[in-house]
Amino acid sequence: MPNKNTGDAVDDPHTDVPPLEQLDSPTGSPPSVSNMMDLENCVANLSLAHEIVMNADFSVKHQSPPKHSLEERVTEIMHRAFWDSLHEQLTSETPNYSHAMILLQEVKTMLQSLLLPGHVRLRSQLDEVLDIALIRQEADHGSLDIHKLAHYIIGIMGSMCAPIRDPEIKALRVLTDPVELLREIFRVLGLMKMDMVNFTVQTLRPHLLQQAVQYEQAKFQQILEKQPSSLDCTTAWLQKAAQEMAPVVRPLSQPGMETWHGHSCGPVSPTAVLRRAYLHLLHWDPHDQKYPETVLMDRARLDTLGQRLTMLVLEASILLLTCTQCGGVVFSINGLVGKLKQTITALLEGSHTREADLREELMGLGDKVVVQVTEAMVSHGQIPMPQDSQDLLKGQISDLWKHNNPIRSLIGDRVQGYLQAMLEGSFTKRSPELPDTLRVLSAELVELGTAFGQIAHFNQTVFGPFYAPILRRLLFSPPEAETAEDSR
Repeated sequence: MPNKNTGDAVDDPHTDVPPLEQLDSPTGSPPSVSNMMDLENCVANLSLAHEIVMNADFSVKHQSPPKHSLEERVTEIMHRAFWDSLHEQLTSETPNYSHAMILLQEVKTMLQSLLLPGHVRLRSQLDEVLDIALIRQEADHGSLDIHKLAHYIIGIMGSMCAPIRDPEIKALRVLTDPVELLREIFRVLGLMKMDMVNFTVQTLRPHLLQQAVQYEQAKFQQILEKQPSSLDCTTAWLQKAAQEMAPVVRPLSQPGMETWHGHSCGPVSPTAVLRRAYLHLLHWDPHDQKYPETVLMDRARLDTLGQRLTMLVLEASILLLTCTQCGGVVFSINGLVGKLKQTITALLEGSHTREADLREELMGLGDKVVVQVTEAMVSHGQIPMPQDSQDLLKGQISDLWKHNNPIRSLIGDRVQGYLQAMLEGSFTKRSPELPDTLRVLSAELVELGTAFGQIAHFNQTVFGPFYAPILRRLLFSPPEAETAEDSR
């Protein structure tokens, strides 16, 4: 069992898994309820399998009702009513064990669900000790000892639980109130159930990795058959990337070919279009709902990488401006670059989502950068920057809020080129060389590029067969498309 805290119990294994967006119905008559349920099952299974494969730390977690919601209030009232009723039954002059019987049966069922096939003797012992019919007879004759049963249950739980649950088991042993004891047993069993679920998930993960591509392809094909419009947004996404690359299309045999971004101009390859399309995902407008269906399961991860990318571009731009104004002294003072990086990250975290917030934070950041650089230069016997250079640096930093700022655009293009180079090679190979201006952020960029490359590589492997016909229609005339089809 894994020694990992996984949260409270939950009965729905799909909880906390980012689902695919709900797909629109195809043109024509609405789908039947049965078809819609099949479609939802396909989407849920595909999302769950994909999340397990892509997220090494995946675990099933409890989804509590929203705070201060009606659902939370009703749940709280129902639970309190049950436990209050149990307390009244057990403390009355003539104890009533009807609710206790329900709990003991549920506890037995949960314990049985945690047993492995090899626990034959333990299963037999559990059936013997927690014989509900016999326990009910003892209750009817007034000879039922709840504490004795509870301590037997606690002993079984202690022998089966993950080490991380040892403190909870220890706490159970000192409880004396029967209602509190049963309630805590029930709670800890829920935690153990989640531990078992997540242990099973981690055990199955290597097998899922081996079959993931074929499984996801088959599931998406089922979705496509039930919902023919499931590639509409994907087609628009690829079409936009193809249109942007259209100016570089030129026959390979034509003499005097120009170059584009250092490469000879020629026919646009489907792979190049797909790489550009992947890069678009890092700059996706959050208000644009037409996200490609084939990448929806990774949208949260890609949005996080996109936000991280924006932060790194701003950070590199500020460091470049600071280095320029200080004549390179910044990079020679031990520890200053790291301190500046920490300050920039702390002040800009979250502000990049709104231009107004970013502009305000950058104005204050310029002052802090100048102060830190000045203090470091003075402490190392360097001549501080002149006042006009300080004012200029502050103004240059505050001006970075503009997307078309020359320095920000320059750094952005170089980072984009680095990420493109990551996509052009296998993500398992050595990372491409970084430009000089980005080497101070090499660790962060390698981490970002590797994560992005893994997502793109896996997505291309899974959905390549679905992309191929779309890209052929976009890039080739009908005869060429047929030739491309025949050559596969």
